Amino acid sequence: MAAGLVLALVAAAASAQGTAYVSSEKDDALTLIDTQTLTVKGSVPTCKRGRHIQRLPDGKLMVACTDSNAADVIDPATGKSVRRVPLGEQPEAFDISPDGKTIYVSNEDEAEASFVDAASGKVLKSVKVGQEPEGVKVSADGKTLYVTSEVASMIHVIDVASAKVLKNVKVGKRPRRMAITPDGRELWVTNELGSSVSIISTADHSVVGEIKFAVKGARAEDISPVGITMTRDGKRAFVALGRANHVAFVDVAARKVTDLVLVGKRAWNVTLDKAEQRLWVVNGLSDDVTVVDVAAAKAIKSIPVGRVPYGVAIVE
Repeated sequence: MAAGLVLALVAAAASAQGTAYVSSEKDDALTLIDTQTLTVKGSVPTCKRGRHIQRLPDGKLMVACTDSNAADVIDPATGKSVRRVPLGEQPEAFDISPDGKTIYVSNEDEAEASFVDAASGKVLKSVKVGQEPEGVKVSADGKTLYVTSEVASMIHVIDVASAKVLKNVKVGKRPRRMAITPDGRELWVTNELGSSVSIISTADHSVVGEIKFAVKGARAEDISPVGITMTRDGKRAFVALGRANHVAFVDVAARKVTDLVLVGKRAWNVTLDKAEQRLWVVNGLSDDVTVVDVAAAKAIKSIPVGRVPYGVAIVE
């Protein structure tokens, strides 16, 4: 077999294995985990205080760096940064327009949501929202933007075309992250100091339900939901319960918790692999990531990563 073909096959096999990229607030680097062997295989330098991380429509990775006032764009094919995008003061969370051209970012200190041109880094528009905005989520059609305000305990519903707030929706205390059901009908919001998820109808932006969490042996104030994700069929949601050190499995239609899985300390953010067989849970106070078998609702392994890990994105 030709040497070139051998190398190509090796590269293809490595790519098929998949890599989880974990951001850490204290290390200015992403930790790389092999998704098959569940072992650390390296790291990638990035900007300061990496927090929210997600894949872009073109397959690259973007990580918001709060202390650099920028986002770092990393090409998984090379493992190197390809550009930095200014994101304004103290960016924490962001989302990307469906066409990949606009970054929507929360600027905590400015109490604003910014619309940033992904190519140039130019701020196109800014929208005043409540104090300490954090979570950012854009609808699948790109027409509506949702931003959480931790201090106001509100969700700000923003019309993307006009960059105006359409409605302020009162939810639980200290809302953090959001997920939209695949049918687009509901917005699920985690309330960190409310031990709950608020469910909002996207038709009229009214609160139509709430799920309260309880963990045996945990104080109510330690049940602090932050990260949330859903299966592609919309039947299940997974919520990281913060200092309760568990992740909750939720039946979306019934709005009931079906399982609680013990993970690491301060379960913070969550994501599913492509097959939706494994849930990856980032634990901010035990400096590790716990991999959970979804079918068995059981933790498989906790993998040490950087200091104060924040988010995880998987490339397969």
